[in-house]
Amino acid sequence: MYKIGHFSLIDKIAKLVKEADILYWSRSLLQLTYAFIDGCIASSDEPPPFTIPHVRFVDAGMAISYSQQDPKPTRAGSKTGSTCVGYLVEELIEGGPNAFLKFIHNMDSNPLLDQDNYHYEVALFFSFTQHVQYVKTGGPAFISDYQGIFFIAL
Repeated sequence: MYKIGHFSLIDKIAKLVKEADILYWSRSLLQLTYAFIDGCIASSDEPPPFTIPHVRFVDAGMAISYSQQDPKPTRAGSKTGSTCVGYLVEELIEGGPNAFLKFIHNMDSNPLLDQDNYHYEVALFFSFTQHVQYVKTGGPAFISDYQGIFFIAL
């Protein structure tokens, strides 16, 4: 039988801050990829013979709840609030579990989707972005676990 454990508040906040930082840097890596693509298109005589997907990460942020006052004064006459709990708040992905896709597994750069899947081309694009990010950063950073939903804006 497994025992359910919880991190201490200080450890939980540290882990949430790390997750928020990862989301921040992932956005930067994706922007780096689109800058590379834009540079390639600008230096080419012809546009690419395929459509380039435009993807983004969900919006997210940290939410930390504080008590109004600590019941015991820290110095003579002063009372301060204390941290109660922290959350990573993320944008809701519409469409429910049936719309959610895992395009690439975090242990493999190959698409998880079959070639006949409607979204296979997007998964191939994600493989390409990993390659660009790996090369442009010299190897230490790339987005490895693409997942979410994909829709075509009309």
